[in-house]
Order: sequence, then structure tokens, then C-alpha cells
Amino acid sequence: MKELTDRELYQSLEYAKSIDEETGRKIIERFELDQTALSQMIFGIFPDVIASENQDMSYLFMDLCFDVLCVFQNAFGPLPSQNNMDYDWLEKQAVLLDAELQSLIQDKHMDSKIRSKLQDRFVNRVINDNPQMGLINFMNATIDDFASENPSRVSAIKTTQTMIFIVIRLFSNLYNHAAK
Repeated sequence: MKELTDRELYQSLEYAKSIDEETGRKIIERFELDQTALSQMIFGIFPDVIASENQDMSYLFMDLCFDVLCVFQNAFGPLPSQNNMDYDWLEKQAVLLDAELQSLIQDKHMDSKIRSKLQDRFVNRVINDNPQMGLINFMNATIDDFASENPSRVSAIKTTQTMIFIVIRLFSNLYNHAAK
């Protein structure tokens, strides 16, 4: 998958922001049908994790996830259907991402060789997968700006940014996998 240019990213973000409520509802419904498990993870499980730190940030996260969904659909075409994917694709993605992210948390007990290998794999995959750094940077800046409006939100910045990174990475992997 190619990295979006600044212009492509801007156009896709403008598209996402221009969607009316009815169209947005249809996009979410289609997403829930096409990628049921991914939808439940993104709009169910992840916001709950963030809400445990700050409810406002969980609402922002869901809005940003909608924007990510729209950006990918606008830039790369219709969302691939879960029916055309391996049954356990999402589970494999979750396990892989979890292990890699756990290796980055220094407080977690882990064998140093395993930690090093997981961190190296994480870095290599980030570099080789074209993780849409422009989109990630935009989302991180949006999260920072929103959190700066209320001190109670600051504690959830890192979690929210990590979750949005995972969402962008999952969408990238989804489109890459479907293209194979």
C-alpha cells in the first residue's frame, strides 16, 4: 500500500469531514456488515479501554476512527469484506500487534531476547508496511489539541494515540491482505 501524499490525505480528510449524519450512519452500518469483528474491536473494545482513563477521549477516539475509515475508503476504495478474508485474520493481527506492543512497555516482564526480536519486528513492519505516517501524525496532533483543552484528558493521550495507531495499522494491513 502506498503512503498517501499530503494532498491525498487532505482530500480524504476533507471528504470525511463533509459527510452528513445519514451518510455517516450508512458507512458505519456497511462497516459493521463487511468487517463485523474489526468493527466491534474498533468501536466497542478500544473505546472502553480509553474510557477507563477518560470518557471524552474515548468519544474523540470513535470520531477519529470514523475519519480513518473514511480516509481509507476514499483513498483506497471500498472496504474489503470479511467474507473474502481468512477466518482468523483479525485474531492473528491482534495477537501480533499485542506481542509487539507489549515488548515496548518496559515495565512488563519479558525475556530480553524475545523483547528485542519483537521490537525489531515492530520497527521493521512499521517501516516496510507504509503505515500512513501523515495520517498518524495528523491524528496524534488532533488528540494532543483536544486533550490540551481539559487537563483531565491528558492522562489518556498515550493510550488514545496508541489505539489510533493500531486502528490505522489494522486498516493498512486489511487493505494489503485483501490485495494479495
